[in-house]
Amino acid sequence: MGRLKLGVLVSGGGTNLQAVIDSIEQGKTRGEVRVVISSNPEAYALKRAQKYGIPGIYIGRRDFTTREGYEGEMIKVLKGYGVELVLLAGFMTVLSPGFVSEFRNRIMNIHPALIPAFCGKGFYGRRVHEAVLEYGVKVTGATVHFVDEGTDTGPIILQEAVPVLDDDTVDSLAERVLKVEHRLYPEAVRLYSEGRLKIEGRRVRILRG
Repeated sequence: MGRLKLGVLVSGGGTNLQAVIDSIEQGKTRGEVRVVISSNPEAYALKRAQKYGIPGIYIGRRDFTTREGYEGEMIKVLKGYGVELVLLAGFMTVLSPGFVSEFRNRIMNIHPALIPAFCGKGFYGRRVHEAVLEYGVKVTGATVHFVDEGTDTGPIILQEAVPVLDDDTVDSLAERVLKVEHRLYPEAVRLYSEGRLKIEGRRVRILRG
């Protein structure tokens, strides 16, 4: 089986992109990042891509009069690089049903909470951890899921819990959750690359290797 061709959509630092690259470099995941697309021209993730000789492309929403035009350009680039699996790694734009249908069951996202808690519209980045602390829950975590037409509503692939400590700040909690994200995302990609993820309705079965 060949190497899984990945396309990564980013808006910021790209630490989850780095985690996937590291997993590939270490031989744990049979894949290759073919292209990185950023919605932000200043995203550090583009520098990460450059370091590994991966094409890094800025595609800005404001450069297009319509959402269809914007997403159409991303789809064209992804397909041009032969991308088989799209990874959202801190991508701050919600994708339309049209985009999702182009890569049905071939888009993954990682969310810094245990879906269906603290997810959906408005829950991203630090806002998630602020809400977790404000609510007073004892457990949070990270979730990798397939992307569907909703926001954080697609079938769940992997989840791992992270305890919320009494003296946690947004930063300390975010740091611990991020460590789990960096482990889970490459693992989900590895399972996909091995053909071990089977979607059955809302559930994702992990087949034995």
